[in-house]
Amino acid sequence: MPTPSGTEPSRAGPSRAGPLARRRRHAWLPAILAKLIADCAQAAGEVYRQLAEAPPTQPDVPVRLGLPAGLSRSASARVDAARARDAERWAATPEPEEVPARATGVPADIGADFLTDLLDDPAQAVERAQELAKTGEFTLDQILDEAADTAVLSGLLSLHEAERQSDPSTAAAKCLAAAGHFALAVSVVSVDVPAATP
Repeated sequence: MPTPSGTEPSRAGPSRAGPLARRRRHAWLPAILAKLIADCAQAAGEVYRQLAEAPPTQPDVPVRLGLPAGLSRSASARVDAARARDAERWAATPEPEEVPARATGVPADIGADFLTDLLDDPAQAVERAQELAKTGEFTLDQILDEAADTAVLSGLLSLHEAERQSDPSTAAAKCLAAAGHFALAVSVVSVDVPAATP
């Protein structure tokens, strides 16, 4: 099962780092995720194209699933490489005092709850993240990083499921689902959540 393992950038920074620091710290990750989104769409499109080109009376259409399978096998490594490059990039910034401390102990459900709120009501997602950060238990960066990690992992799992499908349409649908998760992760990485006022 693919997981976003390997070298990861330092996570969860002080609130003074702000959105600019987050975008410096997460630069290669959204770039790679955007490429994965395009690759997922291409893989699904190739499957659907083969189905569309078959005669409408043909009951069983042999479809090559090489693109979804190859994408599943490479995606996790590409995400890990992007995170490693972001870590190196952040280490080279001229603000070493702002290097974020590594996040520890952030429950996965916090990230999942933020993603749910973000889809249903973005303003509410921001408000709840701010209120949670005010408790001092987690920083905004920790909450956002956990949410992004959750979305990325969901995308990788969808690709893993696509590789295991024997039905071409289901495999294509799983690729498109992965693209949606990756797009959500990019949104989280790019979101501007100011620190709540005391």
